[in-house]
Formats: sequence, structure tokens, C-alpha cells
Amino acid sequence: MIKSITKTYKESFSGLSRETWILSTVILVNRSSSMAVPFMSLYMTQYLHRPPSDAGLIIALFGIGAILGAVAGGKLTDVIGFSAVQIFSSVIGGAFFIFFSMLTNFHLLCIFTLVIAFFSEAFKPANYAAIAVYAKEGTATRSYSLNRLAGNLGFAVGSSLGGIIASFSYPMLFIVDGIVTIIAGGFIFYFLPMAKAISKTVEEKIKTAARKPWKDLLFVQFLVLNTLLSTCFFLMFRVVPLFYKEVFMIGEFKIGLILGLNGLIIALFEMVMINKIQNKRSAVHYIIRGVLFIICAYLSLLLPGVMPLVLAVMCIILFTIGEMFALPFINAFAMGRADESTRGQYAAGYTISWSVAQVIGPSAGFFLAEKYGYNWLWCILILLLIVCAGGFKLIERGMD
Repeated sequence: MIKSITKTYKESFSGLSRETWILSTVILVNRSSSMAVPFMSLYMTQYLHRPPSDAGLIIALFGIGAILGAVAGGKLTDVIGFSAVQIFSSVIGGAFFIFFSMLTNFHLLCIFTLVIAFFSEAFKPANYAAIAVYAKEGTATRSYSLNRLAGNLGFAVGSSLGGIIASFSYPMLFIVDGIVTIIAGGFIFYFLPMAKAISKTVEEKIKTAARKPWKDLLFVQFLVLNTLLSTCFFLMFRVVPLFYKEVFMIGEFKIGLILGLNGLIIALFEMVMINKIQNKRSAVHYIIRGVLFIICAYLSLLLPGVMPLVLAVMCIILFTIGEMFALPFINAFAMGRADESTRGQYAAGYTISWSVAQVIGPSAGFFLAEKYGYNWLWCILILLLIVCAGGFKLIERGMD
């Protein structure tokens, strides 16, 4: 039995290109630097003693910068290549993070927040495009899944280190974040081919009448649905923990362990699952299945809280299963619509949909919860997810 399990895991991770592993290592390092942003509001209020409204403005500016960065990063990827965009965005973004730690003037902090978010998000379309280029035939979904696995591990490491560093020095948090981000750019420069041949092909094809993402009706419909889905996705890690605390009366330590199940389950099972199911049904079929599991997760929060700890664990397990079904295939679908000359632009569109959701989702979620109560919020999210499932079903039929 142990040999069978070992063989299954070995098959799941085998056959991926060397470049795919390098890109995942880069993401692991890059996401490990995601230690400062989660503490941005605390930095503003606790260290700089600014009012909460200023912290809210900084977070909003980060979202705006992220959207602008995604647009620019996607366009530049198609013009100068994904390697150059990843290197420059990492090095420049990391340098601005280090400078950020030295600032106290609020207006300069606002400007630097925009710039940091711009370069941080410009990295993502280039990375998505690189995965699409370097993935061996038939391994695109697994390649994106490996990238997600690396990102989850990196975020877990970064968040843990961030909490430790912030406990004794907030400025050091931004300095370490900047240094690690620069190291990620160095990984790409030294280990990833610059893909000159690919860049030449891109330059030639840009001159032709290639399909643009904003003229691709099916892709635009997909982006709208993904924005709705992403909005519901983010609330699981923004509003639900507060619900666990206030309504289920679960302590912070247990909440942390429950949320940690998400990354643990993904790390243990996603690659194996993707290896078993990929290429058997359409990507959209599995996206719909994932949405249905996420619906079940939010439905579980409406059950009577007789055993709140059990319900909380059940919710995160159902949500994680839905995430494992939906997200790798969403990545594969988005990049599968592009050709060599528009990969960056398609990746930018996909990244923007997540950035928009990250800006509007938490603020709208907290507002609805405060104004109408948590149960109404869960009902609204379930309704939005049903609309998503129906919309993805229409897309699937449109592809037949």
C-alpha cells in the first residue's frame, strides 16, 4: 500500500519540465516575501499611529496599484518577454519595499504603496505566461497546480516569518520582504532561459491580427464569472475567521489551525487529484464542480451551530476541495485562450479579475455582515456562486 501511494505521488510530480520547476521555485521564494502586505494596516495604526481611515486608504491604493500593474505587466510581457518583466518587477518592487521602511510622511507612503503594488502585480501575468510557454504538452494544468502548491507553501512561510519579524520590528518586515523579492528576481536571471526565440516570435505575431482578450467574448464572460467567484473566494479568508470568533466562539489559535487545513490539504492532495482527472473532462466541467463544493462550504455556515468546531472544519474542507477543483483549471482555461502574441494580455485580464475581487470583496463583505448579519451575507454569496455555476455551464455549452 505504501509503495502504491509513493508511486501515485511520484507520477503526479513527474514529467514536468525543468523550467516549470524553476518557475515554481521562483514563486515559492516570491510568495515567501508576502510578509509585509498582510501587516500593512497594523503597521499604519500600531507603528505609525495613523487613524484606521488612513490604513483603509493605503489598502485601497494597494488594490488600485495592483490593477494598474496587472495591465502594464501583461502588455509588457507580450512586448519584451516574460523573463524581463519578472526580473525587473521583482528587483524594482523589492527596492521600493526597502525604501518604504524608511518613510514616515503619509503622502510619500501613499505614493510608494501604489508603486509597490504596481510592480508586485506586474510580476503575475508574466509568470502565468511563462508557465504556459514552458509546460510540456499535456502538463499545463499540473504545471499551474505545482505553481499554486509553491505559492501556498511560500505564503505560509512568509506569513509565519512576517508575524515573528513584526513582533519586534515593523520596518525590518519591509526590509526583509524587499530583499527576498529581489532574490526571486535573481533566481529568474540566473536559472531561467531568457527565451529569445520566443520573444522574437512574439514580436512577429504582434504585427498580425491576433485575437485580443477584450474582443474575445467568451473570455470576457469568463472574467466576469471569475471576478464573482474570486470575490466569494476571498471572503473565506477575510470575513469567515471573524464569524468563527464572534458567532462560533472559537479562539484565535484554533481558527489559525482550521485555516491552515486549507494549505495542508492542497499540499498533500491537489497534484495527485489533478494528475488523475486532467484531460478526462473539460476544464470548465471541473470549475463548475469546484463552485458547487464552495457553495456547500458556505451552506454549512447556515447550519445550527450545535457543534461549531465541527462545522468550521467541515466548511474549510469543503471549500478546499472546491478550490482544488476550480483554480488549477481556471488558470489552464484562461491561458488556453491565448496564443504566443497575447499570452501576457490574457494573463493580465485574468490577474485583473482577481485584483478587482480583492478590492471590492472584503469591503463589501464586511459591510453586508455589519449591516444585515452574517446569515444574509452567506445567502448572498451562495446566490452569487449559483449564478457563477450557471454562467460557467453556459460557457461549457458554448465551447461544444
